[in-house]
Amino acid sequence: MKNPIEIRQATLEDIPEITSIFRNTIIHINKKDYSEKQIKIWASGADDLEKWKERIDKFYFIVAEVDHHIVGFAYLKNGNYFDGLFVHKDYQRQGIGSKLLRIIESQVMSNDYQVIKSDVSKTALPFFDNKYYEVIKKQKKNLKGVVLENYLVEKML
Repeated sequence: MKNPIEIRQATLEDIPEITSIFRNTIIHINKKDYSEKQIKIWASGADDLEKWKERIDKFYFIVAEVDHHIVGFAYLKNGNYFDGLFVHKDYQRQGIGSKLLRIIESQVMSNDYQVIKSDVSKTALPFFDNKYYEVIKKQKKNLKGVVLENYLVEKML
């Protein structure tokens, strides 16, 4: 990547770009690991604008920008629960997810936690595995009546 990745706090004005990345990443990247029905339900989470406002207001929520365009985001809940990491489908494997992850991990340490936990998709598991996260358990999550398989992972910091 030629241009630097800038990281900043998310604002409410970022919601349209954030929800677009959320929806498109699920539709294009996660489709290899989940059924069409699962993808449709999961991606519909982009429509709950109140929930996105709440995440930005209450959580440690950061965005990654390249050339003033949001290309990824991550957010931390309750001090050490890594609740979301999404990178634009056209910017995968360019170090954006890794940079967001490092900043989130630093925030967890500054919150005085020794462990970070997250629920990660089948698609994201290899990424987290490469970053030394350990699978605690395989889970089945019910989302609007549709079951999605994911993994509870953690890492000692």
